[in-house]
Amino acid sequence: MNYRNIHSIPITIGILMFLLATKAFAFQTGKNRLPNVLFIFVDDLRTDLGCYGNTVIKTPNIDKLASGAGVFRHHYVQVPTCGASRCSMLTGMAPKTRDHLSNEAIRNHISGKSEKEAPETFIHHLKRNGYTTVGIGKISHYIDGLYDYTESSEGTPPELPYSWDRFLFDPGQWKDGWDAFFAYADGSSRITRKRQVRPYEMAEVSDEGYPDGLSAKLAIKQIDSLSNGEKPFFLAVGFFKPHLPFNAPKKYWDLYRRNAIPLTPSPMVPEKVNSASLHSNKEFNRYLLGEEKPTPDNPASREYSRKIRHAYYAAVSYTDALIGKLLDKLQSKGLDKNTIIVLWGDHGWQLGDHRIWGKHTLFEKALKSPLIISVPSITRQRRNIDEIVSSVDIYPTLIELCQAEMPHNTSGKSMVGLLRGEDPEWEEAAYGYYNNGITVRVPGYRYTRYYRNEKPVVELYDHHNDPEENHNIASDVPELLLKFDKILEKGNTGLYLN
Repeated sequence: MNYRNIHSIPITIGILMFLLATKAFAFQTGKNRLPNVLFIFVDDLRTDLGCYGNTVIKTPNIDKLASGAGVFRHHYVQVPTCGASRCSMLTGMAPKTRDHLSNEAIRNHISGKSEKEAPETFIHHLKRNGYTTVGIGKISHYIDGLYDYTESSEGTPPELPYSWDRFLFDPGQWKDGWDAFFAYADGSSRITRKRQVRPYEMAEVSDEGYPDGLSAKLAIKQIDSLSNGEKPFFLAVGFFKPHLPFNAPKKYWDLYRRNAIPLTPSPMVPEKVNSASLHSNKEFNRYLLGEEKPTPDNPASREYSRKIRHAYYAAVSYTDALIGKLLDKLQSKGLDKNTIIVLWGDHGWQLGDHRIWGKHTLFEKALKSPLIISVPSITRQRRNIDEIVSSVDIYPTLIELCQAEMPHNTSGKSMVGLLRGEDPEWEEAAYGYYNNGITVRVPGYRYTRYYRNEKPVVELYDHHNDPEENHNIASDVPELLLKFDKILEKGNTGLYLN
């Protein structure tokens, strides 16, 4: 080594190195600590919550979170199916190929690759920026974080190889993630029972009688452990419910009088819409002991519709109770004062709306989902945010809140200004992709164009007069279509050309 080169380092660089070392020491000892993040993923969650105006459903814990948070009342996912929606949100990117619309999107486009300069997800980027990252339950698509749902999954490739310091899941008596995902209280699943099951269950069990209760228990232990760490943490907790089957402990069913649960205000197929825009409820009808097999041509009875809605509401209330346990634990450890909390639904779910029982459409009820962000330094009181936002906006928002640099351009924009009430220039347009179509939600309207042979290929819904999207008015206002075509084209990534 040439010692003279060392001695020739300018004094200013030496001072800079000392300051950086001092900053690192301060960070490690807890001074100037960056905010923690608790990110709660909820599968198939509609905006049927008290804080979104539903006066029947019982969600006191989510409502309490919302009372001191930013509640995004017009949040839309990019793809109305689990794996693809999560891929888009985690990467901050709109889908660019048909592969990106599949539940295998992460498997096909992220996993099995060498680590690159660009992070695989915003979680990976936070990990690179000093965060301890822990995942529990269904975060991306595969429940165990691996590609094999069985007991022999150990050693199979991780779904997100660079995002996690730790990834945890307790399958309990169900033994593996796949069976836990479709769990019944006796330890069986839709798979082990060969679909000879109902799409709901009301069991006399405790919260830990279903897998989500075990995930909450794991999360509480992790909060204890992470609270003692020297680094800020990102803890992601993914709950299955209210994904099918709508199973929940009986005490959550008992919260409701079934006759008080309202039916859909959109019980008919929309006017001037081709059946190709809908589907036959295959996911729902896989439960072979369902009393009815509803389709758009053969709708569910009012009695059965109300029973399934009751089951869904019970599953939501069960998840709400588990979320309450996490929030209580954060508060008991004093972490609520420095923890950003995000609650996100990966898409909506049509509860008989337009005779659909499921997601997988480009209608409002399938694409709209809850997004609640609590930032202790910003949202001390509830702020209802009415601007239209997208799931791809979450990535740049969290990176800014966690004081990191954006690693590359994404499809989204930071919502920090909206959280502060200081973004008058926000451009309101949320794009969705599925079923050979692209849709855009703008103030007052939803405009959808399909790339298919079945006519009509264009749908326009006036949300001022028809918030349930029952009447396609595209043929009535041709003068508006050119305007909306220009807006839609901004979100056309060319995926239907690939």
